[in-house]
Amino acid sequence: MSSLALIILCGALVAVGVYLILERSLSRIILGLAALSNGINILFLIAGGPSGEPAIVGSAEPSEMADPLVQAMVLTAIVITLGMTGFLLAMAYRTWQLRDNDEVRDDREDRAVAKRKAVAAMEALDDVANLSETAAEFHDDVDIRKEDVALRRTNARKARTQKTRGQIAKARDVWTRKGEKK
Repeated sequence: MSSLALIILCGALVAVGVYLILERSLSRIILGLAALSNGINILFLIAGGPSGEPAIVGSAEPSEMADPLVQAMVLTAIVITLGMTGFLLAMAYRTWQLRDNDEVRDDREDRAVAKRKAVAAMEALDDVANLSETAAEFHDDVDIRKEDVALRRTNARKARTQKTRGQIAKARDVWTRKGEKK
């Protein structure tokens, strides 16, 4: 049976690692990957079961031996983590040399996805405005005059235009602020 302290340590390291990986600073991402990999290594050891005798043939009964597969996986993970950490440190250092900070910026594809999302939102608002115009045309009340229907249509168009203009202005402000950060 594993120690409760190991289970808590594993959970804490994984939680801290995930939190740090979600930051925008390369140094925090590197620390997060190191914490996460150490937490996963402890999880391997916990999942490997109880410790036992060395896995050397003839030194003990096979049922009393420790599982060598877990040890091999942890050692392999340590080597891979070391190589990855070295690469990320070199990348962070180079980024620091070039830009005097280590913050990860959005790339062009991120901005394109955001722009497509804004356009889709504007089209959805257009569809809602068209639906209200159609509903105004097919209203059942007999007492509604044609002038009232025309007035409702005009008001709906004005409201839709104002919403669209506001969204366009808001999108321009966001793009302008992103351009100024660079």
